[in-house]
Amino acid sequence: MQIVFARSTTLHAHPSYIDAGIKHVRDTVMPALTDIEGCLGMSLLIDRGSGRCIATSSWRDEESLRASEGPVRALRDTAAEIFHGTTEVSRWEIAVMHRDHHSERGACCRVTWIKTEPADMDRGVDLWKMTALPRMEELPGFCSASLMFDRAAGRGVSSLTFDSAEAMEGNRERLDGIRSEVVRAAGAEVLDTCEFELAIAHLHVPEMV
Repeated sequence: MQIVFARSTTLHAHPSYIDAGIKHVRDTVMPALTDIEGCLGMSLLIDRGSGRCIATSSWRDEESLRASEGPVRALRDTAAEIFHGTTEVSRWEIAVMHRDHHSERGACCRVTWIKTEPADMDRGVDLWKMTALPRMEELPGFCSASLMFDRAAGRGVSSLTFDSAEAMEGNRERLDGIRSEVVRAAGAEVLDTCEFELAIAHLHVPEMV
């Protein structure tokens, strides 16, 4: 199976400039990215309350990811100015991408970051695929799910998309239970969980389960 990679940029934005930032990403960053060889698209998550925004681009292979560093750095620096914020960059291997259906306007995402021993990463991915995913895709309003990891750092991040904020909120208790069970079985640690508005959804990663 083809291994697909991703780069995520967390922007700690000034909340007053988020709408201007979304417009800039949609009108300027996304067209520029799609012109770069190997880019498979991008998404943008927004938390208006905290100003935390996450832009993720997907790449056909590791070579494309590395070759794009220069052009993407320039786009990132300009976006940071528009958002009036600072940036943090992470690079990932995409382990799972599963869609029940494509998201529509109003969709929201619940993102969880975990840490585990690098040697336990494959077991954790298998547990998430076999134990968590089948239960999550049965939840009302479930749209899609992805799991990415940085093996060297022993970090992983899962993203669950729901049709609406109401659907995400209604499933919160069940999601907490599934997360706790899988994290415990994998011997992992939850670093953070955050809920976002899905402002841009053009991350054209193929189905990977």
